[in-house]
Amino acid sequence: VQLQASGGGLVQAGSSLRLSCAASGRSFSNYAMGWFRQTPGKEREFVAAISRNGASTNYVDSVKGRFTISRDNAKNTGYLQMNSLKPEDTAIYYCAATDRVSIYYTGSTYSSYRHWGQGTQVTVSS
Repeated sequence: VQLQASGGGLVQAGSSLRLSCAASGRSFSNYAMGWFRQTPGKEREFVAAISRNGASTNYVDSVKGRFTISRDNAKNTGYLQMNSLKPEDTAIYYCAATDRVSIYYTGSTYSSYRHWGQGTQVTVSS
């Protein structure tokens, strides 16, 4: 599967953005999907994940209550709705997908995701 992330931008603190991850190739419903982010000099950090059927989600503590991950398998697209953005959310955001996992899988480990998009920059000014 090929992934294309979009929707990043420059916003002020407190604003919202919605990232999209368009998948092409194999059936998107076969893949659990995750969002990770990375800033210069730091390791890629888990943000959120959603299971193949969308029934299960997982978030890093720092975004709980502010970010919502979702997916539309009919459109082969995943989303990350980001509200109440903070300057510390500034990063390049990557979407990722992995198959050969259970229907409820929402892993947070970088190495468990086999496919990656190119990243989209999110910058939050104070």
